[in-house]
Amino acid sequence: MGGDFAPEAIVAGVIEALKEFDLSVTLVGLQDKIEKELSKYDYNKEKINILHAPEVVGMHEPATVSIRQKKNSSISVGINLLKSSGHDAFISAGNTGAVVASATINLGMLPGVDRPGIGLVLPTLKRFSFLIDVGANTDPKPEHLLQSALMAHVYMREIFSVANPSIGLLNIGEEASKGSDFSKEAHKLLSGRFRDFIGNIEANEIFSGKCDCIICDGFVGNIVIKVSEGLMESAGALIKREVKKDPLAMVGAALMKSRLQKVKRYADYSEYGGAPLLGVNGLVMISHGRSNPKAIKNAIRAAQREVDHKILETMKAEIYKK
Repeated sequence: MGGDFAPEAIVAGVIEALKEFDLSVTLVGLQDKIEKELSKYDYNKEKINILHAPEVVGMHEPATVSIRQKKNSSISVGINLLKSSGHDAFISAGNTGAVVASATINLGMLPGVDRPGIGLVLPTLKRFSFLIDVGANTDPKPEHLLQSALMAHVYMREIFSVANPSIGLLNIGEEASKGSDFSKEAHKLLSGRFRDFIGNIEANEIFSGKCDCIICDGFVGNIVIKVSEGLMESAGALIKREVKKDPLAMVGAALMKSRLQKVKRYADYSEYGGAPLLGVNGLVMISHGRSNPKAIKNAIRAAQREVDHKILETMKAEIYKK
């Protein structure tokens, strides 16, 4: 029931996913609305189950308050399904804070992890980078960044087959002496733990592909992704506006259409689907609030990849060992 276009986009995305992937889905929420959307499609009835949840958490409701007061929300009911066998992953495009709070409270944390972190796959000039945290933990301690780095290292190695993922700490300068006391302490912890720690990286290097895992606190990470998203949208609108002013430019744009579409797909969040919530004792995927059916389908694909690679089991074993 979460997201700007729910439940229409969610149901449509699930239908598309079932056409491509071998899985079963439980749709959690207001049963009458879900059934109304499903009635629009022809699908295998054995592949979709509906679990009625009478309460809905709004996108702007305070996270912890909504979880305490709405124990029968689609978020809480869905996350609790992970505590028993039969469901491998939970996906939501709803209130991010509520998803983080519910997952933390109901699932608990992995051994060796104190705070959760939201990771995000970013396209770069080389391949991909994994940015963590982008909003789950806005006031961490340096050791929490170390834990995020450990999780990111496992994720890139297992999910994207990067043999020795490099680690970078997002900071205001490359020198180890730069930044706040918090950043300096985090730098010290990371350099003492990872052979592939390359040191600090600056914000203008995020999309260069300089390192595989970019570590920061959730406050900074959330600003990074929202500024980046806004910049891409504004740049696209500006280019369209200027091209329309010149007939010759319009011809050039027409000739470049296929290349421009490829660039757009490369930067489109819906291509990546969702952001894994790491550190909690269950597979939880957070999708963009504006997710369209394509984004939901790809979030399901990303969650299925985590299940297939047994990422939770590997992360438990390696982080606890560390």
